[in-house]
Amino acid sequence: MSGPSDRIVPSPPRLDRLTDGDVPFRRGHFLAYAPRDFHRIAYVEWGDAASPHVAICVHGLSRQGRDFDALAYALARIGYRVICPDLPGRGLSGWLRDPELYALPQYASDMAALIAHLGVTGTIDWIGTSLGGLTGMVLAAAQGTPIRRLVINDIGPFLPWAPIRQIGNRLRDAPRLHHNLASGESRLRTVLGDFGPLTDEQWRHIAVHSFVQEPTGGWRPHYDPAIGDAFRPGRVYSVSMWRDWDAIRCPVLLLRGARSDLLLPETADEMMRRGPRTYRVEIPDCGHAPALLDPEQIRVVTDWMGSPQQVERPPAGP
Repeated sequence: MSGPSDRIVPSPPRLDRLTDGDVPFRRGHFLAYAPRDFHRIAYVEWGDAASPHVAICVHGLSRQGRDFDALAYALARIGYRVICPDLPGRGLSGWLRDPELYALPQYASDMAALIAHLGVTGTIDWIGTSLGGLTGMVLAAAQGTPIRRLVINDIGPFLPWAPIRQIGNRLRDAPRLHHNLASGESRLRTVLGDFGPLTDEQWRHIAVHSFVQEPTGGWRPHYDPAIGDAFRPGRVYSVSMWRDWDAIRCPVLLLRGARSDLLLPETADEMMRRGPRTYRVEIPDCGHAPALLDPEQIRVVTDWMGSPQQVERPPAGP
């Protein structure tokens, strides 16, 4: 894998010590609205709260914002204010009363409310993994969008139905309770194997934030099981969002796991031929989706985004 420059980002310190390090770390939340329902949106924030250079990192379908700890730390160290929310039904955010609302329109609405809550009056950079990338595409395609640069991690405007069905099956088949955290981590190492080769420390970091300890004993997944309702048999089909892709005007960094079955090579090729100017990086030894915990993967993102104090560079080409 190669990045757009040879600048080296130092390896981040231990994941379990990031919040005690030299970068400010804060937790926050606000109330967002769904039809007949207010719900809590939680987030973590890194870096100088007064920085005008804002990056928002949004996770995948069954994940949460702490997946971005290492990347957020690296971006905050070069001057960004970084916000990593939990989408509704995940992490520390509230669950929706109506499971039918777990869909892109609600996620986009909640993330627009997040931008308003943060008091952002200028532009933002968006980093989205899988579902977070789709949400970013919707917002970046809108008229008057505040998104000036977009990083999409292993997702595209066309989603084939077969891997979507597999994702849904894994959600529905996930145990509702593990006897201990080690059991939960073991399952994650299996079902999230496409994240790429991770260290024991990285897997433990993922596991710690993927389960909630019940007062009566055991560990349950951090998400509302109803987020899988949209993947019930008979409801899974291929998805096309080319209209959104073609409407995007900001530069895009497209990351693709070399073994990904969700972002097909031909889809990535088509994304390079049409829509926004896009720089593409293939990440070896990964499927769907690279975890963005590896220092080299982090370097690719930080190199492309650059120090926010720099004059903005022209968008990179293929």
